[in-house]
Amino acid sequence: MNRISRYILAQTAVVMVFMTVVLSFVIWLTQSLRFVDMVVNRGLPVSEFLWLAMLILPRFLTVILPIACVIAVIYVYNKMIGDRELIVLRAAGLSNMRLTVPALVLSALAALAIAALNAWLLPVSYRQFTDMRFAIRSDYSTILLQEGAFHTLPGPISIFIRERIGAGQLNGILVHDGRDPDKPVTLMAESGILAQTEDGPRVVLVNGNRQELDRARNTLSMLHFDKHTIDLSVASEKVPSNRERNPEEMFLWDLFDPPQVSPRLQMEYVAEAHSRIVAPFLAFTFTLMGLAIVLSGDFSRRGQSGRVLAALLAVLLVQTLAITLHNMAGGNPRLVPLLYLNVVIPGLAGAWALMPGRRRKTAAARSRP
Repeated sequence: MNRISRYILAQTAVVMVFMTVVLSFVIWLTQSLRFVDMVVNRGLPVSEFLWLAMLILPRFLTVILPIACVIAVIYVYNKMIGDRELIVLRAAGLSNMRLTVPALVLSALAALAIAALNAWLLPVSYRQFTDMRFAIRSDYSTILLQEGAFHTLPGPISIFIRERIGAGQLNGILVHDGRDPDKPVTLMAESGILAQTEDGPRVVLVNGNRQELDRARNTLSMLHFDKHTIDLSVASEKVPSNRERNPEEMFLWDLFDPPQVSPRLQMEYVAEAHSRIVAPFLAFTFTLMGLAIVLSGDFSRRGQSGRVLAALLAVLLVQTLAITLHNMAGGNPRLVPLLYLNVVIPGLAGAWALMPGRRRKTAAARSRP
């Protein structure tokens, strides 16, 4: 790689890193807002919230990297056109294909990063994210922290807490246990303690009463107590050891040879596998499309805003089609070849537009009367 190529590559790499950081932060911020409620109302530690939000970032990086790459390429090459640098380089005999070498090198680096994310980091992070989410949901100490609201737990069990004081200290407790439909039980207590044990969560009620309705006899019995313990382990949502994994949690080689799963999930596995194979090549396709549009035509003193906007819209269209086809292929495996065509056709069209002599033929055609 000569000095000119290294100069262009350095500029595009800096802009790509900057755009990746900015886009990642924006998307991470919007997605992490989903977990703010767990911190504010459910007592989730801030450290766990940050880790939970970070685990979803690799999924978005696979989409961000090719977009950041093409934005960097369009920005730098458009700036070089405005500064007349590309005019000088073309006058020195450099063709469009020679000028695209640094951009293609940058695309190759982005493609390698995307491949590494899809092959290892994405399934590892998303699997930890899903398991952690199940663990948080199974910990009712985080759910019962919210005061003045009814919470319906699996079972079904409904709990109302009027006030919480300190760690696990509860005041004004109402519990409705409907696990036995023929004999529902309602408990009320002045205070209580929420504790986690090896057998699951427990609520110890102090100074209250227990009301049981016998639907068969249509009678209501009441018992006053000084202390009573409620076992919530039946209602706890444990992390299933043999649950069906989401496609994002599976490694690429496992997606093609998954365990026994439902037919619907099997189709989603196939669509996810082919989408991961296609994803790295989007970096090349976007770059070729962007350069073909930006470098086409003659120099204009009015600027390149029209071509830049057209390039960004073309990239957005291909990316939208990639996401749409991925979702559609999850329900119809026959659409999988369209995932590859969506990458190959625009990429070949961009490479053809950048071929040596193509620009001269276009200029000659325009000059004809």
